[in-house]
Amino acid sequence: MTKPKILLTRRWPEAVEARLAASYEVTLNESDVPMDAAALAQAMREHDALCPTVTDKIGRDVILAEGRRARIIGNYGAGFEHIDLDAAHEGGIVVTNTPDVLTDATADIAMMLILMATRRAGEGERELRAGAWTGWRPTHLLGRSLRGKVLGLVGYGRIARAVAERAKAFGMQIIVHSRSRAEDVPEEAYHASLDSLLRIADVVSLHAPGGVATRHMIDAAALATMKRDAVLVNTGRGTLIDEATLAAALREGTIAAAGLDVYEREPAVETALVDLPNAVLLPHLGSATLETREAMGMKVADNLDAFFAGQEPLDRVA
Repeated sequence: MTKPKILLTRRWPEAVEARLAASYEVTLNESDVPMDAAALAQAMREHDALCPTVTDKIGRDVILAEGRRARIIGNYGAGFEHIDLDAAHEGGIVVTNTPDVLTDATADIAMMLILMATRRAGEGERELRAGAWTGWRPTHLLGRSLRGKVLGLVGYGRIARAVAERAKAFGMQIIVHSRSRAEDVPEEAYHASLDSLLRIADVVSLHAPGGVATRHMIDAAALATMKRDAVLVNTGRGTLIDEATLAAALREGTIAAAGLDVYEREPAVETALVDLPNAVLLPHLGSATLETREAMGMKVADNLDAFFAGQEPLDRVA
């Protein structure tokens, strides 16, 4: 029996590639550089499944490529805003993602960004590496303690809940803004209005989904609503923040600091952010543990196995 032919748009962990190779004819992107739309469209013509990552734009031109052969897009990542689901539905192409396995790793990164931004760790490391540290002194790089501070969670899914659990261990108070109040959120901790949360939070951590409704939800007005000594952290979607406006707010002291792991135009980062000392910038490391990246790949494999066995994939989004 001929094995289904699949293409991985980037290199995946070795254990996952080995599992897939046992069941499928796998085409690897050996260069591990992003494929352009023409190459992705050609992959749809030559393979039974396309397996992209969250940084591949899978638009209508790719999904509905003339002569397409692929019947499933097995996305390596929980987010799927980069895939045109309407086009997939129109073309009868199944789309799956990898939920539930990124929670702890991403929550750890969010907590790390909170600590780095509030304790000015990025500034300190850069100063030391530059040979500019002159020794300990009482007023050098004073940050803020987390105990007793208010953490405002924007969005309240699995990752936000995991961040809340970690933050409580540091003595933080938790408040939440989401579309509706979850049962495990006390009434006094719930803010139906984003502005209401922004006014009182010492740290704001973004976990809202992407999409038109949330694009640039943190804009000039939102930043002006925050405390001047507040910290903004984003491990959710890059589109949640107007990055140019954030850079201006950090430069002008509208807020104290920011910690970012995701960006609107990845891998491009707003130029004005790069040189700001009060911006902690990570290269999308939220799920970057071996355990998590392997689990993500195994999720894709599980979905492919179900699909090609004639069963409904567990993580179907379209």
